[in-house]
Amino acid sequence: MPLQRRLPKRGFKSMATPFKAEVRLSDLESLPVLEVDILALKQAGVISELARVVRVILSGELTKKVSLKGLIVTKGAKAAIEAVGGSVA
Repeated sequence: MPLQRRLPKRGFKSMATPFKAEVRLSDLESLPVLEVDILALKQAGVISELARVVRVILSGELTKKVSLKGLIVTKGAKAAIEAVGGSVA
């Protein structure tokens, strides 16, 4: 029997996983700052120190006006942020 059929099958684990992070709107609500970027999220302990790409997703409520810079934002989250009066750059 060939070697590739004798060896057990293994799953795939992306090497880029530690460098990506997701942030909810409820996490942004709990931050004390109004201008949010990757550095502010790392200092608050919301994301890992290894994170390079941060995506804001629509989960939870947002009641204060925040300004996002350098973050990827989903359509729903962008609509929720702009409805409160915030901005996405």
